[in-house]
Amino acid sequence: MRLMVNLRRNMRVAVLTGAALLSGAAQAQTAVITADKMIDVFTGKTVDFPAVFVGPDGRITSIADARTVKWGSDITHINMSGKTLLPGLIDMHVHLDGPADIGGYRGLEFTDSFWGMTAVGSAQAMLKAGFTTVRNVGSSNRNDIGLKQAIQNGYATGPRIVPAGYALGATGGHCDSTFLPPSLEKSGKEEGIADSEDELRYQVRRQRKYGAEVIKVCATGGVFSRNTEPGQQQLSERELRVIADEAHQWGLRVAAHAHGAEGIKAAIKGGIDTIEHASLVDDEGIKLAVARPRPVWFSMDIYNTDYTQAEGAKNGVLEDNLRKDREVAQIQRDNFRKAHKAGVRMVFGSDAGVMPHGLIGGQFKIMVQYGMTPMEAIQAATRNAAQALDREKDVGAIAVGRFADIIAVDGNPLADVRELESVDAVIKGGKVVQ
Repeated sequence: MRLMVNLRRNMRVAVLTGAALLSGAAQAQTAVITADKMIDVFTGKTVDFPAVFVGPDGRITSIADARTVKWGSDITHINMSGKTLLPGLIDMHVHLDGPADIGGYRGLEFTDSFWGMTAVGSAQAMLKAGFTTVRNVGSSNRNDIGLKQAIQNGYATGPRIVPAGYALGATGGHCDSTFLPPSLEKSGKEEGIADSEDELRYQVRRQRKYGAEVIKVCATGGVFSRNTEPGQQQLSERELRVIADEAHQWGLRVAAHAHGAEGIKAAIKGGIDTIEHASLVDDEGIKLAVARPRPVWFSMDIYNTDYTQAEGAKNGVLEDNLRKDREVAQIQRDNFRKAHKAGVRMVFGSDAGVMPHGLIGGQFKIMVQYGMTPMEAIQAATRNAAQALDREKDVGAIAVGRFADIIAVDGNPLADVRELESVDAVIKGGKVVQ
């Protein structure tokens, strides 16, 4: 047996003989995926003629050279001849139960359970777009948790979901219900809303109790809420630290919605793991993000404004929300370039739901336009995202031990990242789903 081993970050490329496979010397295999090329997101290089072997549990058992390896007739051959393989993509900021074409008060046309029903189609659209893992940062009625359970148990089709349940926030803040008058609000606080450190700590525990795998908190005002401005800080550094400390104690990571500069800095100092949007970050905030010993990641949705400005009014989005969207959009893109250039760790986050879930692959070209190389943009949606999720043993790379979540495209995305706007095949756990 002749082996070629690349020790970088768990990536092994092995040249195995057919005799070894057939004799049972190799680990049990159920499928092999072959293609012309494969992108190694650790080295940034392309591997020619990969043969990716998958075990019964849907995880990769070995990676070989398809020109020299043989396999038995009992192994399913998934032939992607002429195509390039990449790891399944990861979107770190989605809202599966939020159709993009329903905005403002139009949401009142529908019953409460409607939103969970729409999440099923949204999940399918994201999977078809090549996103095999998504982090759902806030939902009503814990729709993301229910959908995750339905997908895991075979009742629905979709990506792997890292759910947050209800987002945490302050009374009257971005994560609270802000569109209705008091006479139409239910008595008591909305789920997830807290106004003291003890209440925030309780909400972390409550969300985890009912299935949350990440904690989402709103540190500043937002674009698509009412009576809040993106730059407003809505939780103190101390309150954010309480949330982060409590979540970390339970083994959970925390994502903070934070547009405003002061809220971003408070979230970084408070130990939050990912900063969502980061639109108005200032130089001090960028320096804090680069220097903090515990890694912090920016998830900046720099594509969706194209959709919201073109279609928002027709969809019912209020003019005040569109005004905030216009004011923030270019500043956020410029700050994306600045943060990336400074060395801030970046992950792919689209805010799908603000724009249609199936179109989010279009963000890659904007990430490249604003400073990333195609490989860096791909790494943001694979290697980096897996690190930020603390799921490096499962997703984010075509590597031994990880799930065989793989996409295929016709062209070379390192030459033209727009190849990722329309993927040709999607494999999840070693099975073709698109």
